[in-house]
Amino acid sequence: MEPGKGDVSLYIYVVQPGDTLWQISQRTGVSISELVTANGIVNPNLLAAGQALVIPVPDVIHTVQPGDTLWRIAQRYDVTINEIINANNIQNANVLFVGQRLIIPAPYTTHTIRPGETLWQIARLYKTTIQDIIRVNNIQNPSLIYAGQQILVRKPVIETNGYLTSFGTAGQNVARNTSPYLTYFSIFSYGIAKGGGLSNPDDTAVRQIARSNGAAPLMVITNFEGRTFSPELARDVLSSREAQETLVSNILQRLESKNFAGLNIDFEYVPPDQRENYNAFLQRVADAIRPRGFLLSSALAPKETAGQIGLLYEAHDYPAHGRINDFVVLMTYEWGYAAGPPWAIAPENKVRDILDYAITAIPREKILMGVPTYGRDWRLPYQPGTVARTISPVEAVSIAAQRGSVIQFHPVYLSPYFYYTDDTGVNHEVWFEDARSLQYKFNLVNEYGLKGISYWELSSPFPQNWLVLQHNFQIRKII
Repeated sequence: MEPGKGDVSLYIYVVQPGDTLWQISQRTGVSISELVTANGIVNPNLLAAGQALVIPVPDVIHTVQPGDTLWRIAQRYDVTINEIINANNIQNANVLFVGQRLIIPAPYTTHTIRPGETLWQIARLYKTTIQDIIRVNNIQNPSLIYAGQQILVRKPVIETNGYLTSFGTAGQNVARNTSPYLTYFSIFSYGIAKGGGLSNPDDTAVRQIARSNGAAPLMVITNFEGRTFSPELARDVLSSREAQETLVSNILQRLESKNFAGLNIDFEYVPPDQRENYNAFLQRVADAIRPRGFLLSSALAPKETAGQIGLLYEAHDYPAHGRINDFVVLMTYEWGYAAGPPWAIAPENKVRDILDYAITAIPREKILMGVPTYGRDWRLPYQPGTVARTISPVEAVSIAAQRGSVIQFHPVYLSPYFYYTDDTGVNHEVWFEDARSLQYKFNLVNEYGLKGISYWELSSPFPQNWLVLQHNFQIRKII
């Protein structure tokens, strides 16, 4: 089992040379079909050494004790009797057996106490109280906890966001599969135009699907033009008060006519001299939409310092965005840039650097940390000017299995990677995300006390993510 903070070792298994799904199924008590579904395994007969598998086990098992009743068990775990009955297919609620194991569909996870750890530290990590931990675990003497002891802790409640870029049949299927796990569902995008115009894509179906699953749809506006973000388009709109007012009017019309819950602004490559104009525009939008009940958020480039140089960073004023917005999305990904050399997409050490600065400029409770749902495949040797192929985590693992590659896990970047040779003899280097890298990122949400997580991009298949997410957190719904 893979070591890590919290409960990693209980539900993530790293495939060893010679392992088969049948063997793993026998060891874990989880069926082959469940393992295939949970991990998006393309070929059940092919596994890659080093591949991380999520083992879909229930969070909490209660062993019935003498005198236990469903009422007493429900009271202890803060669930209803019916929830326990349904989770365990109980036919007679009045009959329990001593030693009987019950799945508890409770908002708890298991924490293994580390050397020197206190209940105060554990409560702070999970955003709960010492009293709640004592009650749930029936701890008689809080001073006598010990390293290796497993206790139940209430899962932190966070908010989640995901960006979707396709609205047709495929996008609708993605919306059905992902919106149950999301607080916000961001539709990318409504492109701005010179003079303050705004596009109007046909996103009716995905918006309705998101709402039906309790995910608040957000309209994303961008300075996207052609195949990239346009500094010139940003300048045209931000430098003109008239264009700003026209754009604000168009935003309001779209928000109201399409029943959005709010707005997300993703302006990238904004010229540095437009920084104050961008701040003024944010405030103008906030003043216009917030009285009408709409939320405002923005996406921010990953800055390590306030004065970081570069077109991507300089116009993004962290303190101003943190003050004006209801929340922000930190784009903590793309170190492994498609047009750059091979690297982890979101190396954990670099994500930490961004968070270390961000929490000094933006209230923690307003920060959604960006999480990538994709990987990249680079041809070797890397040649400047070449572009890596973007792939899903499912495809990455499938390639490794087919090519007989050993998946490695970087000790600093905390990301998986591997090498392979294609049919033409060309060598490749692949970096992607898996359950292990997700778990380390989710640990950061607790460690830094963040609002939650934002995914780019929902269309990339990543079934492991949703299991790991549910294992760690409760997801707040606002509609």
